[in-house]
Order: sequence, then structure tokens, then C-alpha cells
Amino acid sequence: MEKIISGIQQIGIGNTNLEKNWAWYRKYFGMDVPVLREAAPAPLMIDYTGNEVQSRDAVIALNTKGGGGFEVWQFTSREAQAASFELGLGDLGIFICKMKSADVKASYNFFKSEGLELLGEISKTPEGKEHFFMKDPIGNIYEIQSCIDWFGPVKDAKTGGTSGAIIGVSNIDESLKLYRDILGFSSIIYDETGVFEDLKVLPGGDKKVRRVLLHHPAPLKGPFSEMLGPVFIELVQLIDEKGGPIYKDRMWGDQGFIHLCFDVRNMDALKEECAAASFPFTVDSQESFDMGEAAGRFSYIEDPDGTLIEFVEAHKLPILKKWGWYLDLGNRDQEKPLPRWILRAMRFGRRKD
Repeated sequence: MEKIISGIQQIGIGNTNLEKNWAWYRKYFGMDVPVLREAAPAPLMIDYTGNEVQSRDAVIALNTKGGGGFEVWQFTSREAQAASFELGLGDLGIFICKMKSADVKASYNFFKSEGLELLGEISKTPEGKEHFFMKDPIGNIYEIQSCIDWFGPVKDAKTGGTSGAIIGVSNIDESLKLYRDILGFSSIIYDETGVFEDLKVLPGGDKKVRRVLLHHPAPLKGPFSEMLGPVFIELVQLIDEKGGPIYKDRMWGDQGFIHLCFDVRNMDALKEECAAASFPFTVDSQESFDMGEAAGRFSYIEDPDGTLIEFVEAHKLPILKKWGWYLDLGNRDQEKPLPRWILRAMRFGRRKD
């Protein structure tokens, strides 16, 4: 069977105060449905944590409107380190998380009324979509962009979930071998080079770059595809200089966007394809990995610049934990989306403030 990419399951966010920052993500990004919460050592990630097993506390949370979730991640065995320099456009790694908005002006006005840190005004992308940029309390940057695809009802100005990322790379053509050829984002919405007005509000946004926005050419398949929704990967390459690694001299789990995680099916087929294209799995749980309230197989690869891409094949998923309703995904059609009523039932487990 061929591999299936179902969408972005979550983007990992390293921080020093999980409870405080998750509360902020619930309030402003609607990330209030905890899929799992686990505090435990992370031995399989030892190659990315200084050759020592580090412990962590993490929660994966979703937005009932749809889109990818957040994995809010905190070391418990050490203090997470922030970058020692200001990150800029074109630095190598996940620079910006894309978030869905049904009404960009309403989202902008809501965040402005709340006194959040907005970067400039509303502007338009090269394809003509409205968007703006903002920061969370620990300095991570988010692009709030117009989106018309939703899983659940949109009743307020808050965003939906994650719809992609802006990733700094050193050579777009080399990076396309992964993001386009392996992950399947083969539809190029734009491929332009220059100094862009809409990016000037960003650190380093006055520099000349090549930017390529990738999308999937057909609706994604898989159990969670309708909930996770469309994905947009934007690759940015500096033209006149080379960006520095965002995680230079730091560990996976330190402060910032630590990985981009795709929900997948048929992990063995994906592993074989990645290896053949010189993107071997650097981490592989191999068997179903028990994460307390959920279970699945996970793996990691590196893009050509070392940015970590995670794959998760879910085997067991909690729907309504307090009533003992867990979903076994093993005997289902791997391409067919789950019935919406099942996934929408997860809203009854929302964390309310």
C-alpha cells in the first residue's frame, strides 16, 4: 500500500511554562481540546537532546473548527533555552506557523483590542489573500491567513487551527525533493523572487528572497483528513546571503517551533520511500508507542537543512476519555475520512477556562 499524508497533525512548540502558554493558545487560537497529556522521559529523541535522555511534559491540543493542532512541549529535566539571536526571515528552520481565519479583519481587530503583539497591518500575499503576522508571549511568529475550508462552525473572530508553516531553507530546489516529491505538495501556488511588501514587517523582511508556496493538488485522504484540512508549505530562501540555523547550539524541545508533524498512514511505505530519496528515518518507534491516552507509531526525518519533520500514524485515539470511548483505527479503511460526528464528539472534552 502507498503512504498517505492526511495533513498537519500538529506543530511542536517548545516553551518554559506549558500551563501558562497553553492557556494563551486556548484563549486566542482555540486550542482547547486535549487529545493527550503525558509527562515522561523521551529516550528515542536522545540524538536531538544532547545525547542524554531528557524528560518532558507535553499536551497535544486541537481546535474544534479544524486545522492542525499544537503540541505544547516543556522540558522537566532542564530549562528550555531561547535562541541567542533574533530569528530572521530566511533563517533555516520553521520560522512562522500559519493559522486559519474565516475573517482576517475580525481576527486582527480582536487581537488588537486584546493588546496582543501585532506586526504591522493587514496585507496581501502574492496570490492576493489577506493576512497579517503576530507574536505569542514567547516570541513565536504566526501568520493569520484567510481560509474558506472549515471542519466545525465558525462563531467568533478566533482562528482555526494550523494550516502550514513558513520554513527557511538554503536551497529551495533541493528542499522541493522532500516537500514536493515525497510529501506530495506538488501544486505551486507561486514562485517569486524579490523584496516583498507583505514581509517587511518581519525581522529580516527587507531582504531579497525567493518564496515558493506549495499546496496539495487534490483533497487529502485518511481518517483525519477532513478535520485537519488543507496544508500550505511556504519555503523561503535568502538570495544574497545564507540564513543561520534557528536551532544552532540548541536542542529539540528548546523554545520555538521544534518540529512539523504530519498525520500519515502506511508508515512502512513512507519509510521506504524516504530512504530511497536520501531522507532516512532518524527516529522510528517501529511499533505502536503507548502515550498514555493514545497510541501510535512515530518517526522523524530531517529536511536538507536539518529541520525536523515528524510523522505519526495513530493507532488508538481518545474521543471521550471520561466515558472510556477510545477509537481503534486498525481495522478501518485507511483512505476514508472518519465520520464527522465521531471527531466532533471530542468537543465535549474541551478544557474550559
